[in-house]
Amino acid sequence: MIADMIRDFGAKHIKPSMRAWDESQEFPVEVFKALGKLGLMGVLVPVPYGGSGFGYVEYVTAIAELSKIDGSIGLSMAAHNSLCTGHILQFASEAQKQQYLPKLATGEWIGAWGLTEPNTGSDAGNMRTVAVQDGDYWVINGAKNFITHGKSGNVAVVIVRTGEVGDSHAMTAFIIEKGTEGFSAGRKEDKLGMRASETTELIFEDCRVHKDQVIGQVGEGFVQAMKVLDGGRISIAALSLGIAQGAFEASVAYAQERQQFNKPIASFQGISFKLADMATEIEAASLLTYQAADMKDRGLDVNKESAMAKLYASEVSVRVANEAVQIFGGYGFTKDYPAEKYYRDAKLCTIGEGTSEIQKLVISRAILK
Repeated sequence: MIADMIRDFGAKHIKPSMRAWDESQEFPVEVFKALGKLGLMGVLVPVPYGGSGFGYVEYVTAIAELSKIDGSIGLSMAAHNSLCTGHILQFASEAQKQQYLPKLATGEWIGAWGLTEPNTGSDAGNMRTVAVQDGDYWVINGAKNFITHGKSGNVAVVIVRTGEVGDSHAMTAFIIEKGTEGFSAGRKEDKLGMRASETTELIFEDCRVHKDQVIGQVGEGFVQAMKVLDGGRISIAALSLGIAQGAFEASVAYAQERQQFNKPIASFQGISFKLADMATEIEAASLLTYQAADMKDRGLDVNKESAMAKLYASEVSVRVANEAVQIFGGYGFTKDYPAEKYYRDAKLCTIGEGTSEIQKLVISRAILK
């Protein structure tokens, strides 16, 4: 039912405009307000907080179906749900949940999440954005980059350093609302793909945040972030899966329609074998992704499984999108056909929430523990 609902919604509200959004890098806020009314901006949020109260299996289905249509929309929906909203849901106080979750879960507010910095990337222990306590307030200075919804977001969960460099217990998570003095959005990135999903800097210049905006305890921010990223990897796996499925379905349809030598190109082994490989890899990626989602729903440790799903599904997405361009031939290199967009969008999946090399590090550590 969720999948059918999204397909109907996408046909009416996403497909007609997604090329224009991609060209102009427009973040279609109105689409996410509408997704909020469908319950897709709070998939994992319990009903008492205004959410849908579903689990990760339904969440993966929703992301994959959106991403089959447009990876940008799937990415933004995933970032809103699993990062900003997910962090508050997992670690915030009851008062903070009551204040922020209803607005986020209904799509009234868009959420952002800030961990990455210009000079640190995955080396979060060396972050340079610092908060210094001043009475009942913390004064934050620094910058974050590659932040989804950094400009359009109404609220951000931001992890900053409150202790010594390199100490994993020296970082703290804050909830910071748009309009807070000293808090602003910086440069918007001009990206290869996922262009309708807004990516900007967050800048902090003597930004004063009250101590009531701390999530959990001071010093817990990094540990919280690593747990949030376990769910984030499942999100990117689902995003990758959806892009791969979209590219595959487009390839199957084209291969059955395109004629060469008086027969559909799907009848040639050079094409049909590509489709067979694509279908097999997508099925394997789906199984890994739904396994991680099921384990997450059952409250099990998904550190290794989420990394495996993210690693494999993201690389499958790139391979399938690449083969889709080949199947479309010269038309695959033009914007009149869908293959080139899937190709551009897929690459981010191997980078977002940690590169493939980072996932291999997570998996190997789990194996060797």
